[in-house]
Amino acid sequence: MLKEQSAVNAFFINFIFGVVWHYAVLFVCISLDNCIFSPQRKMYRCHKWERGGKFYSDVLKINKWKDTLPQHIGKDGFSKEHIEDVSIEYLDRFILETCRGEWNHKMNCAFAVVLFGINGITEVSVILSFATVAGNVPFIFIQRYNRFRLQKLRNTIIRKLARQNKAVVCTAENEITE
Repeated sequence: MLKEQSAVNAFFINFIFGVVWHYAVLFVCISLDNCIFSPQRKMYRCHKWERGGKFYSDVLKINKWKDTLPQHIGKDGFSKEHIEDVSIEYLDRFILETCRGEWNHKMNCAFAVVLFGINGITEVSVILSFATVAGNVPFIFIQRYNRFRLQKLRNTIIRKLARQNKAVVCTAENEITE
């Protein structure tokens, strides 16, 4: 354990370990199969208290600060900065990438537990754990907020396409009977 180290040494050792942890999590995240990031999995579904994402906009005022945080371009260079397409395939990919981002930041938060495991409850573990969680939780909120909005958009588009297809079928039937 690092309790025996001076606070300065323990801080730097833990900091280096944290950097390695974050890169290892990122490598694992981009290596995992997409099925791990299915939005149907329980961990990615909307909780009642989130109110379909309204919690993030109403309580956390996420729209005022979310664009000030940096963005990591995800697997295969997928940017989540702006919606570039409204096709179902694109939205499905975007939604999957929000799950991937959420998973990545949650696994980074797990480093806080590791810090207490290797340091015990020390000033260093408390400070670095707080920094780790504080540095990742806002990104988790952004991923969840965006995912719920994207899912709503996706469902709206599907309903619109279904109505259009129904209208086309009705029109085709009318043309046949005339």
